[in-house]
Amino acid sequence: MKRLLILCISLVVLAALPSQGLAQVPPPAPTPPAEPVPVPVPQAGKASLKVRGGMPTKRMRFLFRGQRLVAVTRVKPFVAGQVAVLEVIRNGRIVSRHKAAIRRSKGRGRAAFRIKARRSGKFALRVRHRATVQQKAFRTKKVRLVAGRFRAGAGERGAKVTLLQRGLKQLGFAVPTNGYYDAGTARAVTAFRKTNRMGTDGYAIPSVYSRVFRGDGAFKPRHPRAGRHVEFDWSRQVLALIQNGRARGVYHASSGKASTPTVFGAFEFYRKEPGTNSLGMVQSNYFIGGYAIHGYHSVPDYPASHGCIRVPIPNAYQIDSQIALGQKIFVYR
Repeated sequence: MKRLLILCISLVVLAALPSQGLAQVPPPAPTPPAEPVPVPVPQAGKASLKVRGGMPTKRMRFLFRGQRLVAVTRVKPFVAGQVAVLEVIRNGRIVSRHKAAIRRSKGRGRAAFRIKARRSGKFALRVRHRATVQQKAFRTKKVRLVAGRFRAGAGERGAKVTLLQRGLKQLGFAVPTNGYYDAGTARAVTAFRKTNRMGTDGYAIPSVYSRVFRGDGAFKPRHPRAGRHVEFDWSRQVLALIQNGRARGVYHASSGKASTPTVFGAFEFYRKEPGTNSLGMVQSNYFIGGYAIHGYHSVPDYPASHGCIRVPIPNAYQIDSQIALGQKIFVYR
């Protein structure tokens, strides 16, 4: 029994010893830890906002109620997949939001919104971008606007008169830009209304403002390629000085009455008579026979002369300074 116990112990010791001649197997190398995935850093951004439509002053932009406008935001830098939100703000509250994708344009981002000024009163526009993984949050400054149904007449002053005058001038009508609704402004409104067949009054009704604020209602020359010349449209009783294919001065005028009608056709100015003659004609520019463009104390809104084309005396000096001998005039129905 004692001998058997010794034999078992010997076998256990031999089994524990490494076998001679057998290769040593190294333990497996430890698995390295996985590198952390870098978290993308969102880019900073900034944006500007511009509005097209209506008439601007330094403080705000004026719109006619119901007028459509376009708001365009430009973003730096451009990051794909971003969205801009246009906020419409009234009395400090956001009353509506409009979304648009920011698309690449000339190396920057651009988003455009088209909205309508449905209500009268002051409001503001602002564009906001909410933070995403790719780009941080940012917003534009507010653009302030006011919409309404404007009208104006003799003796009035203020921004609405100034903007009316600027708009008429941009459309080619002869008008002062002094912010005061004087006689010159009334004559320009009369010329605008006659040009657009809106009556012959010198009062700026809402429909006048609506068209002027849209940049609509310019005199369209019948002979745009005739160089620098004069056109008189008998059917509308308006005189226009044309340069580079556009009207550069449009005036209220009155032609010959039925018994002494104005002649029609294409003519050239052949004589200038400065000052006032014995018939009360001021700064006369003759284009055929005794027919001339001249200033006169009475210029009604209908044909009333002896054949000449009458214009208000203050306008006669402006017109005379822009007419040269040999220049053409087209008189048509």
